[in-house]
Amino acid sequence: MGPLILAALVIAGVIVGVDALRQRRARREALDVPSVVAAAIGRPASAPIVARSLDARVGSRATEGSIAHGDQDGAGLWDDLEALLDPESFVPLLAEDTEIKTFEMRWGNDYAIVARPDHALHYEVQPWEAALMRRMDGTNSAGALIVERMQEAGDLDPGAVLALIRSLHEDGFLDPAPPNVGDIVRDHLDRASSARRKLREFTRSLRLSWDGAEGFVRWAHRAGGKRFFGRPVVIAGAIVAIAGLGCFVDVQRSGRFALSSTQAPGETILFLALALFLTFAHELGHAMALVHYRRRVLGAGFFIFFGSPAFYVDASDGLLLERHQRIVQSFAGPYAELVLAGIASIVMFAFPDTGTAAFLYRFALINYFVIFMNLIPLLELDGYWIFADLIQVPDLRRRSLNFLKGDLWHKLGARERFSLQETGFAFYGIVGTAFTIFSFYTAFFFWREIFGGLITSLWEGGLVSRVLLILLALAFLGPMIRGAITLLRTIWRQVSMLVERVRFRFERSWRVEAAALIDALPAFNDLDEALLSDLAGRVEVVSVGDGQTVFRRGDQADAFYVVRSGAIRIEDEQPDNGDTVVLTTLGRGDAFGELGLLGSAPRAATARADGRTTLFRIDKAAFDRLLADDITAPTFAPTMQAYAELRSLPVFRTLSTADLASVLSHGSWRTAAPGEVLIREGDPGDAFYALGAGRVDVIREGEVVAALGPGEHFGDVALLTNAPRNATVVTHTPSRIFRLDREGFQRVVAETLRRGPVERAPERNMEH
Repeated sequence: MGPLILAALVIAGVIVGVDALRQRRARREALDVPSVVAAAIGRPASAPIVARSLDARVGSRATEGSIAHGDQDGAGLWDDLEALLDPESFVPLLAEDTEIKTFEMRWGNDYAIVARPDHALHYEVQPWEAALMRRMDGTNSAGALIVERMQEAGDLDPGAVLALIRSLHEDGFLDPAPPNVGDIVRDHLDRASSARRKLREFTRSLRLSWDGAEGFVRWAHRAGGKRFFGRPVVIAGAIVAIAGLGCFVDVQRSGRFALSSTQAPGETILFLALALFLTFAHELGHAMALVHYRRRVLGAGFFIFFGSPAFYVDASDGLLLERHQRIVQSFAGPYAELVLAGIASIVMFAFPDTGTAAFLYRFALINYFVIFMNLIPLLELDGYWIFADLIQVPDLRRRSLNFLKGDLWHKLGARERFSLQETGFAFYGIVGTAFTIFSFYTAFFFWREIFGGLITSLWEGGLVSRVLLILLALAFLGPMIRGAITLLRTIWRQVSMLVERVRFRFERSWRVEAAALIDALPAFNDLDEALLSDLAGRVEVVSVGDGQTVFRRGDQADAFYVVRSGAIRIEDEQPDNGDTVVLTTLGRGDAFGELGLLGSAPRAATARADGRTTLFRIDKAAFDRLLADDITAPTFAPTMQAYAELRSLPVFRTLSTADLASVLSHGSWRTAAPGEVLIREGDPGDAFYALGAGRVDVIREGEVVAALGPGEHFGDVALLTNAPRNATVVTHTPSRIFRLDREGFQRVVAETLRRGPVERAPERNMEH
């Protein structure tokens, strides 16, 4: 073993040395970056780069516009620039061969998977986003898609549509895909050879990728691998696997063989080679299933997993398979191992007195243990993917751990009843955590039993072999070392948060920051300096982890919050199917929960952290003091009441308090008697209406086509499309209506378009 390791180190040294000489010679040659970028984006080297091209387009349009309008001072430049950069006028065209698939879940939370044409990137999106993407055929502008979504969702928050289009464009889902200039330049500046890049990748991530994996798998599938998916071969393999397991159990009961760490180093090396072959067969099974179901093998290679050498396959394209196909694909790897372990057990059972029987026993024992660990659905391995697809909860582990970290303790403290799904999350989270700890111990035990003899021989073999042993330990124990570093970082973050909370009470600068954020809120900007300082002195800092809840729907309101860093999702659960809907996403400077403090009303929605988030918390006592202080804050209570009344209308429920302030400044409540005409067909759109009480009739060409009741709205289509009114609306009963003028409507829509979601992380992947 020692000479093999030494040879590997010599080869690595030669690669690094030769490549260093190549790089030194290459540095003498100047790199023409503009030419590199131009070539990569398909433009002649002498042509202007993108920025210059944009300047030329804007300049030429500005000149034409100035001449046409007699504008000699260049003002037309800004009009043309605005037209070029107007996001609503952009017409998205989904790239050809982009694949979209929607999955309906038994327990709610339906989702869709979208694959880029090269299938190198997969998005998890909401069903409404998938439906909207199917409309991106080059005929609908972003503005038209926004109108469609707003009419369907019934609120004034179109930012999510624009953010979806922006994400799709940046990640190459739309035609034409933008070139990644940064990657292009980095790739050409990196003079390392392919071999050295692979070596560098391995030292950084303990992984070696294999670029030709898909071609090999497709060749193997054509050469006969497809027969393994035929019913006769599957049944024969199952018989071998079951018979082999029976043979192993019989030998195990006899006590004829035992697992020992005293085997010779040569036997250990042979065992390691067979174990690598077994993992290769396991991953080949996954890859063959992907190819059999006409999916792509996006990547494969070799890596160190918990101190052991292994292979891996990137099966992310399997996310687009039907549920039963995903189960087959996940089981294909363990099935291949079961068949091979079964063959070894049958040979051991049939020839117990041969010299290889004891070795085959150890080989079968370890592999049955590995198969067992792989199929237990408590680790994120094959068994987990199979189980998650069987119960139709694709994000089972994440949701269980989040429930375990937050909601479980809240429900226990409040003595609330658990739903069936929550009971499952709690059970899976607790058992899964305990089993993960157990798996670390068992992995160490079997690693010691298998490689103990080799380690002893290397340690006793002299200085050179000891150095080789240390290098091996650093390579194979790398993941554990990194895990320990990650654990220490987590502990350090917790300690830092405690220190931060202590410092926060004594540092004036943080209080100034909190006061500035509060003062920027529309409802608080009239507070005098003394009252604002008193409020800032009562602020607390709160840190929440990814997925943890700040408060839940139905909780009693005891504080309101301002986002200092990170993001908060405001969620609502649909009572009919249990789906969780994200109403809006808040970022730095946004406040939430303040309207729930009015009258101590229960929380109307759930606030959950999207990534690690820091909040400023202001308790109810400080808030009530502002409400009661008519002298220093005379307008505060009426303003908050007005915000709460607006927020009670569904169309305004996703708006921030800043948007509500804009709505209030451009709109007002009015009452209307029965038979009053609110808007008339054919008139230009001048206002938007939300119905607080009463009923109205929608009349088109003299016929009543719809009746609207409390909470519904009308008048938005003419404002969004700049078209005449397409119907007449007449009050049917005495009604109370909020009227928002055209300027206020456009301002609110524009603000939500600029803001959009704070962060979007839709990528999904699956690796075996």
